[in-house]
Amino acid sequence: MIFASLEHMHKYCFIVTLGYLILCQITRVYVFDYGMYSADFTGPMMVITQKITSMAFEIHDGLSKRREGQLTPSQKYLAISRMPSLLEYLSYNCNFMGILAGPTCSYNDYMAFMEGTSYQRRHQENANGKENGKAKKPEPSPKRAVVSKLCTCAISLTTYLSLYRLLPVDHSIDEYFVSTTPFYLQVVYLYLAMLALRPKYYFVWTLADAINNAAGFGFNGYDTDGSPRWDLISNLRILDIEFATSFKLFLDNWNIQTAQWLKRVCYERCPVNPTTATFLLSAMWHGVYPGYYLTFVTGIGMTMAARAVRHNIRPYFLVSDSHKRVYDVITWASTQVAICYTVVPFVLLAVGPSLKFYSSWYFCLHLLCLLVVLVLPVKSRRLQARAKEDAAQDEQRDHSSTDNNCNQKDKST
Repeated sequence: MIFASLEHMHKYCFIVTLGYLILCQITRVYVFDYGMYSADFTGPMMVITQKITSMAFEIHDGLSKRREGQLTPSQKYLAISRMPSLLEYLSYNCNFMGILAGPTCSYNDYMAFMEGTSYQRRHQENANGKENGKAKKPEPSPKRAVVSKLCTCAISLTTYLSLYRLLPVDHSIDEYFVSTTPFYLQVVYLYLAMLALRPKYYFVWTLADAINNAAGFGFNGYDTDGSPRWDLISNLRILDIEFATSFKLFLDNWNIQTAQWLKRVCYERCPVNPTTATFLLSAMWHGVYPGYYLTFVTGIGMTMAARAVRHNIRPYFLVSDSHKRVYDVITWASTQVAICYTVVPFVLLAVGPSLKFYSSWYFCLHLLCLLVVLVLPVKSRRLQARAKEDAAQDEQRDHSSTDNNCNQKDKST
């Protein structure tokens, strides 16, 4: 009976938790303070929503009747093999380190930290990359990582406070600016405005990471040179963001823990069009401002177009290092423009200003993405993986049939 109820309990938990979050966001936006960014109860609720739903799926993976072969390696690692107690549940969801700004972490990683086994487990996995954990090491100190991240926070906060008033994003829809400024300068201004806006997120997420590290949470093994890594729950990689050469690389390094949550509860489990479902779930989780939905719907097209370009055009630039460098420069510039274009509604929030911006650009990147997807079709990753599996099975059958024929010949002789 327990296992039968677990088969669908994670789905009910997901629907109820996300539905309650959306209800609270509707109340905040349309009853209290529309358009005002302020510290309110929905911020912590967004983090708790991730934790509750993640735990529900991890319990389902660990306690349901799913066969081990049906789980991905990450699902096997995260699966919860026993039902948590009430104290463990509340501690995981409401601990002081991540109650306000996260970042989200897995239940197993959190419990390993609480039980004091996280150092030994990570050390056994990759101590120096070669000793396999046989040599004992003292528990690494997070002091250097915390100081480094606090310095990053100071630089990010100073940069944001210095530039965000000089380069407001909404200036890009000013009628005089649009009518008198050459288009290429509008593109440059939009890039600089977004560049000045991002340090706000760098500050918040890096500070949250530093707080967890200061408490001793976040150890993730050792580098090849033996230095400890404190990036288990890091939420961003700044240099990889600023120098990303594809839309996917940018998203993979931005709000990492939320991206992991979306992957675990939606992308890996959605049977139909997981990319679209994941972007729509991200929009619903972020809130109810129309600009969020415009951003994530645009992101679907950007992702599909970027995937098509990578699969069809990139191989022609891999013939030499010089060609690869040219490709990297072009794709870096294209990625930055595409990201800026996509996230403008996320910043402007309302439908009118967002459509005004896209109209001033003549919806050019929307049309370009549509053209690329139509001209350069590409198989989904699931179809590619399935094709590889079918090819491997066919090859295995060929080998087995060849072996049988050889055995029959040997018997006949």
